Amino acid sequence: MEPPRGFLSSLWQFILFIPYFTGLLLLGVLKGIVLCPVICIIVAIGNSAIILGLFPVHLFWTLYSITSAKQLGPILKLFLCLCIPPGIVLWLVVSIVGSILGGAVYGFLSPIFATFDAVGQGKSNPLFHCFYDGTWSTVKGSFTVVCDFRDVCFHSYFSFMDDLRTSSADDHHYYEIRLLQIPGALITAVLGILLDFPMISLIALFKSPYMLFKGWRRLFHDLIGREGPFLETMCVPIAGLVILLWPLGVVGAVLGSVVSSVFLGAYAGVVSYQESSFLFGLCYVVASVSIYDEYSNDVLDMPEGSCFPRPKYRRKEEEGGTNGGLSRPNSFKTTPSRGGSNRGPMIDLKPLDLLEALFVECRQHGEILVTKGIINLKDIEEAKSSKGSQVISIGLPAYSLLHELLRSIKSNSTGLLLGDGRTEITTRNRPKDTFFDWFLNPFLILKDQIEAANLSEEEEDYLGKLVLLFGDSERLKSSESPPLTELRKAELDAFARRLQGLTKSVSRYPTFRRHFVELVKKLSNDLDKKHNRSEGGGSRPVKKTVSMIFSQKSFKKKTSDNNGSDQDSPNRGFRDVDIV
Repeated sequence: MEPPRGFLSSLWQFILFIPYFTGLLLLGVLKGIVLCPVICIIVAIGNSAIILGLFPVHLFWTLYSITSAKQLGPILKLFLCLCIPPGIVLWLVVSIVGSILGGAVYGFLSPIFATFDAVGQGKSNPLFHCFYDGTWSTVKGSFTVVCDFRDVCFHSYFSFMDDLRTSSADDHHYYEIRLLQIPGALITAVLGILLDFPMISLIALFKSPYMLFKGWRRLFHDLIGREGPFLETMCVPIAGLVILLWPLGVVGAVLGSVVSSVFLGAYAGVVSYQESSFLFGLCYVVASVSIYDEYSNDVLDMPEGSCFPRPKYRRKEEEGGTNGGLSRPNSFKTTPSRGGSNRGPMIDLKPLDLLEALFVECRQHGEILVTKGIINLKDIEEAKSSKGSQVISIGLPAYSLLHELLRSIKSNSTGLLLGDGRTEITTRNRPKDTFFDWFLNPFLILKDQIEAANLSEEEEDYLGKLVLLFGDSERLKSSESPPLTELRKAELDAFARRLQGLTKSVSRYPTFRRHFVELVKKLSNDLDKKHNRSEGGGSRPVKKTVSMIFSQKSFKKKTSDNNGSDQDSPNRGFRDVDIV
């Protein structure tokens, strides 16, 4: 369906759109009003029960982990222990109130968006879906929210605490409080809040009308002209809902600026403490207003710069192009212009869709690894237990991500090439969510480092074994490794540790645990099927070892025999062996 061309055609389509949109909006609001109390009760009661039930455990284990942490000094431990009781009380209030408000908002808005999405392209019987969509799915979604919140409060929390408790102390990761700097830091933090809160609030209020009318102008232009985000979704009247809810977005942006002004001002205490200078803390208090003003100008596409002063508040200015001592990825070196639009289409991915794509590849690789005998019954049982399996919980996702990085490198991709071989996520076309900065940027940095290392096929194979079997030293030692220098082996070990560390961070995301449980069930079923075939068939048994299964010619390039169909197959890098 082509977008309308010409002013009269566009105007006629817009006139027909108004009653269509109004009817869907009223139906969605009616479903939202009915479901809002139910969803609010489910989410509020479920999350509150988890919070209150784990409250004694969280309090005790947090105190124990802090006192056991080797990288924290005694004064810092005492300070954190004194801050824990009010912090826990604040956590109870914020989390319970947030669960109530979040459940109410989700229960009201989810049916509305589902109603508009029900008339999208490719939907059969849209009239039925208009009434049904957003009802039972919202109820199931509320239980999913509670389950994900439970996983965060239980699995993710204990993962963080275990890292804090077991991390070793060294010169670069030992933290202690300098008592002489505390009074100056507290004073600058208070001054920063007193100045930034009113100033940033006034700036946000002053720019809010411009944000409102500029956003409306752009949305109406895209809606009538069928441009921008409405080109591919013109049959879904979600555009009108976005226009209608845009004032709420502006109000949310203003409230977000007001809340962030407190933290932005309080950061003056951090600057004062880090620089050991009360004067630098005061300079940051003045400069923070200019920083916010310049940032808001960039977001609203207003003239660059700021009328507020910006004094120097660091002894050594942060150099551009560095990221914690790591080289800046190639995909970050070219920044799109402020005024222009990106030529590449925006990838229609939700922030957690990347995790789902990761587990799709994990299931594909897991099936092969179970069939080949690398993932065994012991790994499955450990993954089901509270102990967990390092090979499955961290090794398998890290192994899948390594395949993705190598596939992206061999395809000369500037970003990450997903498993379908078509979807490429870069810094230009990625969704503008902070989650993608946390998830995408570290892997792009690691991808560029692996590409710069120019690994051979044998080294790629060895790196795959390191990543997958890093938690099982015995199986790793029993496998064959190519002749490598000590320097090269240390470099590959560093890549493996880095990839496993990133994967461990990803494993703490809210939906990871739910997908991981489904993955373990799938691998367990595959293992049962394999054993059933082994007991019922007459195939000859074959002794399977890691050195047999991992070939020394993994991640091969396309060959003329298979016309490139196996380049991205999950079983690349394995020898064909007879399986019982």
